[in-house]
Amino acid sequence: MELYDLELSGNCYKVRLFLALIQQPYTLRSVDFLEGEHKNEESIKRNVFGEIPVFIDGDLILRDSQAILVYLARKFDRTDWYPTTPADEAKVVQWLMVAESEIARGPNDARLHDKFGYPLDIDLARSKSTRILDILNEHLTDRDWLELDRPTIADLACFPYVALSHEGGVSLESYPAIQSWIERIKALPNFVSMPEI
Repeated sequence: MELYDLELSGNCYKVRLFLALIQQPYTLRSVDFLEGEHKNEESIKRNVFGEIPVFIDGDLILRDSQAILVYLARKFDRTDWYPTTPADEAKVVQWLMVAESEIARGPNDARLHDKFGYPLDIDLARSKSTRILDILNEHLTDRDWLELDRPTIADLACFPYVALSHEGGVSLESYPAIQSWIERIKALPNFVSMPEI
């Protein structure tokens, strides 16, 4: 298994984190993002969108972090992380969609603007951040994990860009339930970090 990776990418980190938590070996292929390696001809062959992460397992090439999490959970029969019953699976999947939409367009966009200089509407990104963080904090007020009373790939999908909110000028100071959730994730056996987490 190979992961084409950028250390500062929260989406790449989701995959590295899950592989660490389930203790699966893989080969890390660092991509020189600043030099545009993710847009070169070889990279485009792996992912027509010119983005990372890209995950390769034999003949299989996957290009989306949430899809990679699902694949790894299924490949290694980790139903503890990704359940197979319809209702429980749907509960996890709905948070994968939140990671891909509300969190991506909120805390992630704010970080892209502030840390990497992307020309995004920072006021809109911070407004969207406040909305999703309000929802997430309320949801976590009376539970330890997003769903099923245990850590799942839902938590891993949502975790990085929430934990990195400060890099987009969004403080977590008024979100105690989120702060506690972040600490629970960091306390998981075999947890690995990334810069600023």
